[in-house]
Amino acid sequence: MNKPWKSRLTFLVMGLISNLSYGQEENTEEQIPKFIFSGFMDVFNVYDFSQPQSLSRQDFLYNHNRHNEFNINLGLLQFDLQHPKYRARFGLQIGTYVNDNMSAEPSALKNIFEANIGVSLNEKNNLWLDAGVLPSHIGFESAISMDNFTLTRSLLAENSPYFLTGASLTYSPSKRLELKALIVNGWQRIQRLKGNSLPSFGTQIKFTATKQLTIYWSTSIGTDDPDTTRRMRYFNNLYAQYKASKMFEFIAAFDFGHQQQSLGSFNYDIWFSPIFIGQLNINKKWKSALRVEYYQDKESIIIPRQFKNGVELTSASLNIDYHPSSNIIFRIEGRWMNNKDGFIKSKVNSYEGNYIIATSIAIKLVKT
Repeated sequence: MNKPWKSRLTFLVMGLISNLSYGQEENTEEQIPKFIFSGFMDVFNVYDFSQPQSLSRQDFLYNHNRHNEFNINLGLLQFDLQHPKYRARFGLQIGTYVNDNMSAEPSALKNIFEANIGVSLNEKNNLWLDAGVLPSHIGFESAISMDNFTLTRSLLAENSPYFLTGASLTYSPSKRLELKALIVNGWQRIQRLKGNSLPSFGTQIKFTATKQLTIYWSTSIGTDDPDTTRRMRYFNNLYAQYKASKMFEFIAAFDFGHQQQSLGSFNYDIWFSPIFIGQLNINKKWKSALRVEYYQDKESIIIPRQFKNGVELTSASLNIDYHPSSNIIFRIEGRWMNNKDGFIKSKVNSYEGNYIIATSIAIKLVKT
């Protein structure tokens, strides 16, 4: 008669211990943040067959933009804090990318890659508010070359924001849908443009249609002028990433923007850029990517005026990547660009085509 009673008591005690253990594990997970340290470095060399007169090759490129010189495109040290209810990231950077892309910022701010803090706003942790220097919601390429299909950056990536400074609200109502709204200091700025009192705004919709297909639509509304000459700028970035098989995936994108010709004007200048990049995963160690793109900015809204009839760039590239291990990559890329009015002052005659061979060794290390 004692056995049933003892059995019931044993099950009750085991249940209590199990519940207490689960509660302790859950509380421990919520109370102890995860700290991650990571580093990245990209050492490169580019030979430009047009032989530019200066080391910098093109005014509208900000990555791997040196001729016949070994240099560091980006060296990055980053610290991440992850917690179910809050998060933070701080990154410091050096390299030619920093010198070229951060030229408008004060010297004290140029070496900031990211500096932001985020907090969860609900119990489900699917509504987040992040503030600080943030990665841009626009486009599919980052300054970290190892994360991109190609070695050099695409024309639309080089001429749209890599970073933004402000606040971002992100809501994920389901696993397939993510919505984002931003208020920021301007078009790729840490410090707000002097004389401009108007913030810029942005949105993004990320839709995972299938396991293979993800679609992104990002927008930006604002100005890059002081109040006295304010021209409103409206920008759209739409792209899809599709994994057709284990061996092949591609990205197709289209950028379109328009800006007022003058303060209060109802006339607008436009710029746009379509692109296609396909990547072939040959095996675990070898990959290759083919890129074709076009960029038109006839009124020099984004790219400073340096051509007689504005910018009408056509470009194609082919790269081969070798991964001796998962955290290091050696890349070589051949790239051709063409513009009707030629490009830069060079040691050779005026030319329409620009040919380069770019090589890079990049490494990424993560420590938790």
